[in-house]
Amino acid sequence: MIGYSEAAPLVGLDMAKPGHRRRMYILLNQISRHEHAQGRPLLSAVVIHRNRNTPGNGFFTLAAELGLFRGRCRLTYFVSELRRVHDYWAYP
Repeated sequence: MIGYSEAAPLVGLDMAKPGHRRRMYILLNQISRHEHAQGRPLLSAVVIHRNRNTPGNGFFTLAAELGLFRGRCRLTYFVSELRRVHDYWAYP
């Protein structure tokens, strides 16, 4: 997993700037939509708030929109999706 503030500089963004936070949300949303369309888990599950150890609200909103998260326990869904990401992308 990687924190938002650690991931942001990798794509030229600064999470201290509101406009950059919005751009990070858009980028992660696009990545997850693409992964979902390819039948893969939501890769953005690996990007988290370090102080909470979970993704932001946008992750759960998108998962709900895609019919993957049905509004039960966010933590349970997150852990499940993170495991799916790991299982899919782990070395054999």
